[in-house]
Amino acid sequence: MLLKNDQLDQWDRENFFHPSTHLAQHARGESANRIVTGGSGVYIEDRDGNRLLDAFAGLYCVNVGYGRTEIADAIAEQAKELAYYHAYVGHGTEASITLSKMILDRAPDCMSKVYFGLGGSDANETNVKLIWYYNNILGRPEKKKIISRWRGYHGSGLMTGSLTGLELFHKKFDLPFAQILHTEAPYYYRRPKAEMSEEQFTAHCVAELEALIEREGADTIAAFIGEPVLGTGGIVPPPAGYWQEIQKVLKKHDILLVADEVVTGFGRLGSMFGSLHYDIEPDLITIAKGLTSAYAPLSGSIVGKKMWEVLEKGTDENGPIGHGWTYSAHPIGAAAGIANLKLVDSLDLVKNSAETGNYFVQAMKDAVGDHAHVGDVRGEGMLCAVEFAKDRQARSFFDASEKIGPQMAAALLENGVIGRAMPQGDILGFAPPLCLTREEADKIVDATAKAVKKVFG
Repeated sequence: MLLKNDQLDQWDRENFFHPSTHLAQHARGESANRIVTGGSGVYIEDRDGNRLLDAFAGLYCVNVGYGRTEIADAIAEQAKELAYYHAYVGHGTEASITLSKMILDRAPDCMSKVYFGLGGSDANETNVKLIWYYNNILGRPEKKKIISRWRGYHGSGLMTGSLTGLELFHKKFDLPFAQILHTEAPYYYRRPKAEMSEEQFTAHCVAELEALIEREGADTIAAFIGEPVLGTGGIVPPPAGYWQEIQKVLKKHDILLVADEVVTGFGRLGSMFGSLHYDIEPDLITIAKGLTSAYAPLSGSIVGKKMWEVLEKGTDENGPIGHGWTYSAHPIGAAAGIANLKLVDSLDLVKNSAETGNYFVQAMKDAVGDHAHVGDVRGEGMLCAVEFAKDRQARSFFDASEKIGPQMAAALLENGVIGRAMPQGDILGFAPPLCLTREEADKIVDATAKAVKKVFG
């Protein structure tokens, strides 16, 4: 048991409800409690004086790195000038209007407008409502089901938790809702037959999707949602040709496409958007995290031109659209977004994500890829994952009770680096700030190699 005789720790355990935490262990003082006090570049510092390389950028979100005074100053200036005004019935601020234009200037050409929220979960809740509204206006009240993928992550609300395809977010929450369907994850390493090529596995995923649509009826399915690269489900880039083939199916059946770019938006893949990276033409794009690099809460739903025309028609027929949040387009968040995107440009972080990210992933493959218990090393841009296996050739896995992933994350931390033990598998995930240097990438790789040696000997 951890014994800490200080008031802040006591207050934390008695009063603070932490997300994604073993509540009983934390309350009893059986688990660690890190209180973070500062950060600079790719490093954070805690109150005990530890300086740690944050190789997960918070939660994939501090893209420009910590300690950027340009964003802090923009937030302060906006708060002094106008801390808040709502965006209802045509109200706006210079910050919210300017950021909308900056986003659309960077987005795929098929997009039209930006609706702002606070986090990725509420943005995807907005998307679901807009999809249903869209089909009601078109006189298709039965076309309401939404297809997600197993291992996809789209939030932890009621609808968004249902869209998420991870057991932890469903268990004991009475989720998923019946309107949400799940299809095969594009997870090549866990393909059903080892001899499958990437193209053959893509064909398998497409066949599974077609079969699901056939069973349910295309006239009942409104949309398909997917992350360009699976994030929390294992940091999994798609197999060759996946997005091109999936889009053919969706267009054939008149099914909308939602690209959830909460993780991939604004440079993480080495392209401004994952949709541009994989030639995806979405009807909706979900954004958050990298929009402000988490310096202030802000999310968005980017609405495509095809959908926007129908939304306009709907308000001509029914009056103002009945959707809004009090903090939609909050000016402080918008000011942070403007300053953040200026930094992304001026520091050339999209290019660095591509070049340093490629170096990082290759260095990780070279360092641990041949280990007997490393089944897969994969990544794209500034995303990387190391997946562990009991038998790499047979692709057999450790029992969850062995907690190999958490052991790896703990061993990594002992070497001064923060990585993430991903759910539903023994996977060590990395998503460092986009300002990562090669020298810092080497530190992550070296710490990972040491962690592998410690856990497996």
